[in-house]
Amino acid sequence: MDGGQPVPSPLVPLENASSDSSMSLEQKTTFVFVILLFIFLGILIVRCFRILLDPYRSMPTSTWADGLEGLEKGQFDHALA
Repeated sequence: MDGGQPVPSPLVPLENASSDSSMSLEQKTTFVFVILLFIFLGILIVRCFRILLDPYRSMPTSTWADGLEGLEKGQFDHALA
């Protein structure tokens, strides 16, 4: 086109055009943030699969009626006063 000179791409910053091995501070921060997000995603996936495989392990053993003293289930009319 114009003598074989490379046309600079607007997507590549000028300071990284000479050396691709060095990363800027923004790139390092973004890279660390993405890695932390992947770790968090992995923890959530493992937790969801554990709940799916054994859903009753994470539930408490007591029921809502254990805290009632002297009241039978379904007798709420005199307890609301």
